[in-house]
Amino acid sequence: MSTIKATQFKSKNGSDKSQLDALRTLGFRRIGHTVEINDTPQARGNLHKVRHLVRVEES
Repeated sequence: MSTIKATQFKSKNGSDKSQLDALRTLGFRRIGHTVEINDTPQARGNLHKVRHLVRVEES
């Protein structure tokens, strides 16, 4: 299974509850934190919710 590398580059301040839940589910903790996520439809949906807060690279 392929993975996706994502980095949070903006603050979560001002985000609504669903966006905060998506960030927590993906494993982000702070600005500049990079996580490797398995490429699943659920992960893609969560990344889509917070696409304005994270940068995504396919690896």
